[in-house]
Amino acid sequence: MSATAKDQDLTKPPAPQSAPLSASNFVVVAASLILTFGAWKFSNEQIQTRIEARFEASAQRTIGLLEDRMQRYEDALWSSVAAINALSGEMTHQEWKTFAESLRLPEKYPGINGIGVINFVSTSGLEAFEAEQRLQQPAFDINPAYDGPLAMPITYIEPLATNRAALGLDIAHETNRRQAAITSRDSGNSQITGPIVLVQDESSTSGFLFFAPFYEGGRPNTVAERRARAIGAVYAPFIVKKLMDGLLSEENRDLRFGISDAETLIYDEHSTPDELTDPDPMFRRNFEIELYGRTWITDMATNLRFRSQNTYVQPDVILAGGLVIEALVIAILVSMTLSNRRAHQHAKNVTHALHDEKEKLAKTNQELEQFVYVASHDLKTPVRGIGGLTEMIKEDLEPYFASANADPIVDHKLDRILDRVGRINALTDGIIQYSQVGHGLDNTSPLGKDEIERILRQDFYLSAKQLRFSCDVETILCDGRSLLRVLENLVSNAVKYHNAPGSISVEVSITAQASHLDIRVTDNGPGIPNEFHSKVFEPFQTLSSMPAPGSNGIGLASVKKCVEMHGYKVDLRSTPGQGCSFSFSWPRHLDQVARNFEKVA
Repeated sequence: MSATAKDQDLTKPPAPQSAPLSASNFVVVAASLILTFGAWKFSNEQIQTRIEARFEASAQRTIGLLEDRMQRYEDALWSSVAAINALSGEMTHQEWKTFAESLRLPEKYPGINGIGVINFVSTSGLEAFEAEQRLQQPAFDINPAYDGPLAMPITYIEPLATNRAALGLDIAHETNRRQAAITSRDSGNSQITGPIVLVQDESSTSGFLFFAPFYEGGRPNTVAERRARAIGAVYAPFIVKKLMDGLLSEENRDLRFGISDAETLIYDEHSTPDELTDPDPMFRRNFEIELYGRTWITDMATNLRFRSQNTYVQPDVILAGGLVIEALVIAILVSMTLSNRRAHQHAKNVTHALHDEKEKLAKTNQELEQFVYVASHDLKTPVRGIGGLTEMIKEDLEPYFASANADPIVDHKLDRILDRVGRINALTDGIIQYSQVGHGLDNTSPLGKDEIERILRQDFYLSAKQLRFSCDVETILCDGRSLLRVLENLVSNAVKYHNAPGSISVEVSITAQASHLDIRVTDNGPGIPNEFHSKVFEPFQTLSSMPAPGSNGIGLASVKKCVEMHGYKVDLRSTPGQGCSFSFSWPRHLDQVARNFEKVA
């Protein structure tokens, strides 16, 4: 070979050497694929969970509208009963007509077909009763013939023009009508019938009757007395389709549904498709409604409006983006050397990607907490208005409640409204409190031990004997206000759920360690069974079927969240009948927890 040829060989760049993927490369690629599919699956499951929750909420909202509407109709029936009782159980046709017109049925109770009075008349007195009614209503005629011991003719019905066919109808002739009326009479409660066809309904669609009984001298206490003193019942006839049309026009629905009663289909939207019908609904589920002695099964299915509002491409974008990244990674791995420098760079890139995902999740969590906070705040205003209006109604009705003919049910209903307003306020306050836990560390205002003791005593009206407080340090330097809220929640629980308030005993001890404070709150209350020790720290959980006043199920959840954000855990030790002991640690200085707090928040 000549010298020139040698020079040419020396200056020629070396031929590229292929670097097949090593086992470690395959591991990296496989792990990355798993991560991509895991992220896609997680995102898809999260979205599906949120969509399903929206379906559940929409279904419950629709059911709630139905229940609220029926509650309003029941209130109309009981107000009618009160009017009859005010006249000692006797009301003329003209008086009933005047009263029924004052209810303004089409305006205030859309969906109702009318309102009337049914009298319970023994068969032996039926002829005299019919003759008496004809003095007021010449066309009054009891029908059809029925040979049972007790007749139940419809004596009055308004508006008469649209319900004339029902006047004089003896509802005892038909099983569903008769059984519901007797059940209402014997129980003293309102009751609806099974599916029937109203005689005034020319289209012969499904309907039902809604009863509220009235008695001579007011509602008796025993079944025997109720049977002996029953005069009759106020009733309202309903055509189910008309009821649903009046109910569901109140909102733009994203569901279609049908209703069955005892396997009888009484309302069905599924069989009449429209432009929003979804042939393959995202969700379809049955829900049971216990409604005035009947069980209705609602068959809920989402429509195209629901689909358009709950279709997301995020999981597919994640998967497609992940697969593109995988292709690029493989191409890079094939073309790159197996040097440590590039391996480290790849690990760094993956770390950055994970960090970005974490920041996105943290931002989403922050937005959700802000939404909960704002929504809870916004809810308080209408709830406060409902409570204020109810109290004004109670004040306006005080002369009526003081009268001899006052119906205690009205006062009871108003008290129920105020009770539920109080529960909603307590719940929204708890949600706001829970959403605010961990919003920043406070090291600008150290809290003295005497101040903590004073606040705990004053807030819960506890004497020195009832609250024993000990603390090894003069001042709480690390986020004292958050610690105070934790102690307030624990002491509040001890006070609220104590079964003998006069003998309550709570001990709060704060013991100093080198790097932290050990804190224990012990009470002599009823205690908590061991199987519920984890459940009590979950939001909106309470072990009592009737929650204590002011209880919202948030207190211990807030305690757990706050303590964990400061780097520690809460330990509960309790035996039924021997009280509870909550213990946890708390950092002594802010710099001990700031980094962990930022990471958790």
